[in-house]
Parts: sequence; structure tokens; C-alpha cells
Amino acid sequence: MILVVESKSTRAEWALIDGGEKVHSELTEGINPYIQTRREISRSIRLNLSEEYFKKKYEHIYYYGAGCSASEKKKIVGASLVTQFKSRVTVESDLLGVARSLFANKFGIACILGAGSNSCFYNGDTIVKNVKPCGYILGDEGSGTNLGKRFLADLLKRLAPERLISEFQDRFHLTEDEIMEAVYDHSTSNQFLNSIGEYLLERRDMDYVKKLLNYNLHSFFDRCLCQYEYSRYPISFVGSIAFAVQDELRSMAHEYGIEIKDINETSMEGLISYHMKFYRGN
Repeated sequence: MILVVESKSTRAEWALIDGGEKVHSELTEGINPYIQTRREISRSIRLNLSEEYFKKKYEHIYYYGAGCSASEKKKIVGASLVTQFKSRVTVESDLLGVARSLFANKFGIACILGAGSNSCFYNGDTIVKNVKPCGYILGDEGSGTNLGKRFLADLLKRLAPERLISEFQDRFHLTEDEIMEAVYDHSTSNQFLNSIGEYLLERRDMDYVKKLLNYNLHSFFDRCLCQYEYSRYPISFVGSIAFAVQDELRSMAHEYGIEIKDINETSMEGLISYHMKFYRGN
């Protein structure tokens, strides 16, 4: 039996694989070693995951997570998992998980558009090139967080349509000072901004939101995707934002002469297939 985990900052999915089949899966809050200590990660796992997961013996745990590109961050997560499960653990970045999910052992350009954004060129084994995502302050183009950030800037400067500002205030009941505090004074600012981005997607029938979304997606194509040899390799996307706006995403891709292969909401099903085929129990 193996355990495959795919974690973003806001959500994690845990899947038990036994005898080549997924026997159970579960969602918990996300994990990110950049904003959580080893102790906090261990506590999150213990409190949020069902007890049955701790009663099983695993041949191997494969964890793919946000914030797990650097070796020291991998060690933090790995130590927490070993403490909880007493099993062999391999920790990799969520980006490698997405690439394996989308392309298995083939070449391709893998893209994430969710709460954050990222991209890479994958050679069927490892990530060969990665345009640095830079996080929600300096980057994350195309993401829900970036969409929410741009709208709140327009709201506070009264550049957004009054109708949308009024609807937003009716929904969230936040003063301008509370918005500033939520953005600048909390470790969960990215989650707050992403929730605003998701709210805007419900309003994308409005011309203002269409333009904001269009600008956000263009930024991802111009600043990230176009830095790869995108005409030579298949391109696929994973993420809640990519899945929600897939029509707009495919339409924009055509403007760049790009044909998108797949757009999936999560990478878990592809990861399960990958590990059952290539790395089951190893």
C-alpha cells in the first residue's frame, strides 16, 4: 500500500493505493513549509486527517506540495510525515507532481493556474526549465490570487464599477481598513486574495471582470508561457482557475498559436495513474 499526497497552500488531497487501485481519498487543509513550521504541519496532519490513515503501514508515501522546491523545505515536510506515519517518504514540489500527472514519462510544458500559478518544461523525468513564479506579491500571473489583488486595488482607488463594489460589500462586509489589514497583516493573505478572485469568476459576465480576467491571463502567457519553446511541445494546465475559465483560456491560447492539450481541475488522478504504472511500491 502506498499513500499519494497532492497539496496546495489551501487544500491537500490524500489517496490510498492498494493492489494497484485507489481505495480511499480525503481532502484536508493545505500545507506549505514557507508559512508553517514542522510542528504546525504535524499538528495539521494529525488533526485534519482521518484516524484510519494513521493505522496503516505504507510501503512508501509520495508527497507533492506547494513550497517544496528547496531541499530544506522538503526536509521540514518529510520530517513531519515520517513522525506521523513511520514510513519511507519522498517529498517533491507540486510542480513536478503536476508535470507527472499531465505527461507521465513524456515531454511537455506543464502549467498551474489556481490560487497561485507556475509552469515548467518537463522532459518525462525531471523539470528542465522553470520560469520563477515569484509568489503572489511579485508574480503568480493568471492566478486567482493575482485576479483578486488587482480587483481590490481598483476597489480601493474607486476604479472598479460602483455596482461591483456595492455587490462586493454586500457579500463580504469589509471596510477599507479591514481589506488593507487582510492583505498586509496576515499570513493567509494569499488565501484571502484567492477567495476574492474566485468571487470575481462568478461575475465574469460583467465587462469589467472580463477585461480583468483577460489581462490576468495575458500576463501569464506573456511573462511565463512564452519563455518556453511552446510551439514544439504539448501544453497542458491544472488548477481551479484554469478549469473554471477553460473556454477563455483556450481562446486566448489560439491568439498565441497554441493548442492546449488538457485542462484538469486537479492533478491527483494523473498522479495515481503515474505511480501505479511507474513507481508503485518503489
